Amino acid sequence: MAVCIKTLIRNINLVIGCTNNCPYCYARRNCRRFHMTEDFSKPVFFERKLRLLDRRNPGIYLLTGMSDLADWKSEWVRMTLDRIAQNPENTYLFLTKSPDRLTFSSSLDNVWVGVTVTRASELGRLASLKRRAACKHYFITFEPLHESLGAFDTNGFEWVVVGSETGGRRGKITAHPAWVNEVAHQVRCANTPIFMKEELEKIMGSEAMIQELPLSFGSSA
Repeated sequence: MAVCIKTLIRNINLVIGCTNNCPYCYARRNCRRFHMTEDFSKPVFFERKLRLLDRRNPGIYLLTGMSDLADWKSEWVRMTLDRIAQNPENTYLFLTKSPDRLTFSSSLDNVWVGVTVTRASELGRLASLKRRAACKHYFITFEPLHESLGAFDTNGFEWVVVGSETGGRRGKITAHPAWVNEVAHQVRCANTPIFMKEELEKIMGSEAMIQELPLSFGSSA
């Protein structure tokens, strides 16, 4: 049985809100449902949550589960990186769909910056991320995968995540096995670890599932 990625990587939502307005956004739905902020399109930083970055047992934490790093103000980034520096035993992930709007720099070995790509027309985001974000580790999330991507270059990226759209949105696009296999083949040929999210098990079958974490996660994994 496939492992749920949330059992391996936990969310700490320091910022709630995003300006991307993706039609499939689960975070916006959750924000409205649980009344987290008044307006999801206006990101809010919860400074008091910085204490949640202090964990005794090593772990992996996604800090942008309900935001986009490109929307973070510079002072939010600075305060977060300062706290991360105090917790070198943990691994912290940031994610963006808008690398062209990003200005980010960190020399910390436990900081990873990733980019989301859902369609072939968005593949330019891969090069854009490496231009706009200076860090030790990069990763890619092909989720929700909405079409065949064709050829792409994973050079410089240490991890790839693939997933299908979830929820009951009208017009929902379910990933096709051929699209996933196309991604997996290229990633495996590049000797890059790949993690197929749990929702793909019904699409791909248990035997085809690959769920790998990068060795660079170290003791956090």
